Amino acid sequence: MARALVLGGLGGIGSVAVRALAAVDDFDQVVIADVLGEEAETAAAQLGDSRITGIAVDAQSHTNLTTAMKDADVVLNCTGPFYRFGPPVLRAAIDAGVDYVDVCDDLAPTQSMLAMHDAAQAAGVTALIGMGNSPGIANVIVRLCAEQLLDRVESVDIMHVHGGEPEEGPGVIKHRLHAMDNPVPLFVNGEFVEVHQLEADGRAFVREFDFRDVGRLPVYPYPHPETITLPRYLPGLQRATNMGVIFPLAYFHRTQQLVRVGLSSQEPLTVGDTAVVPLDVAVALLQSQRPGFLEEAQVTGPAGCLAVEVGGIKDGDYHRYVFQLSSTMAGAGEGTGIPAAVGTILMHWGHISGPGVLPPEAAVDPTSFLDLAFDLMRRLGVQAGGDSGALHVEHIGPDGVARQVSLGV
Repeated sequence: MARALVLGGLGGIGSVAVRALAAVDDFDQVVIADVLGEEAETAAAQLGDSRITGIAVDAQSHTNLTTAMKDADVVLNCTGPFYRFGPPVLRAAIDAGVDYVDVCDDLAPTQSMLAMHDAAQAAGVTALIGMGNSPGIANVIVRLCAEQLLDRVESVDIMHVHGGEPEEGPGVIKHRLHAMDNPVPLFVNGEFVEVHQLEADGRAFVREFDFRDVGRLPVYPYPHPETITLPRYLPGLQRATNMGVIFPLAYFHRTQQLVRVGLSSQEPLTVGDTAVVPLDVAVALLQSQRPGFLEEAQVTGPAGCLAVEVGGIKDGDYHRYVFQLSSTMAGAGEGTGIPAAVGTILMHWGHISGPGVLPPEAAVDPTSFLDLAFDLMRRLGVQAGGDSGALHVEHIGPDGVARQVSLGV
């Protein structure tokens, strides 16, 4: 019996992944695994599919994790923040001998998990990490360029925006605060450099970008792991950057302000007779203020867009491709949960290179991934690409003229 275990299956990303996995016939059982066991059982029952069940799993307990994993064919980890739950959950999967997929977009845990490559190989475990939007879809697009469109990829600039989701959980907000407060590695002129989103070295990389179906917004350096994994697998790469933003822009700027005044710290402060963690205050404050920002900006629903600019050489000439995958009335949950489900299904099919710990560009076939991703979007009723179709691609050739092209997806 094929069994997929979705850790954090009650969350915004995990719940989408559960529905996506249940939309296909590949799994006899899809398990919502969450520390809130009764809520997981209730959520499973509400979905009205006998294949979906709910169980209690404490991701902080190695024994609890390995016990829950022992009967699974694939574990999908959607439990955040990943700087806390990434490496320990992967270690449990390796010890349990179960293949693993996650949506980790944090830099430090990505490095820690890549360091488990030999242990995963020895255990015969294939771990596909960062299989979300960015990282995830972005990496797959770059591999598509390297395999089908260019002889040599020289530059990759990844940009992403989302916003308007009905709510944002603490894990999502903590990740954003973490991203603003920590060094951002970029790969520039063939070398790694560190910048900081809120300081002058980071502001030097800020640019405006026209996101399809979302609008023109500034993007800021983000510590997503593509900038450290792509140079490993693309000989000749000279540049890899990752930039992002959230809308409404005023809400994003408020988050930056809280980081500037120190509210991203996890060191407790004594207020009167009470110990208070500044990070927890920031999360509570942002969650309470966010509805006002949405109302003021007249945001009525979620939307998002991933843009990937890839430049390189083909037949001796320089070419550039600009990919945009946008969605309306769908946000980070769909944009991350659906590709995570695709990675889980491909893992079950045996279509992921392994064993070992691998990022998407090293393990995922682009054509298989994109075909299945857009099929799942249709099944879940997610409208991708606006009026332009699912994936909008522009090609700028040696003549400098931009032309829309079709990749048949």
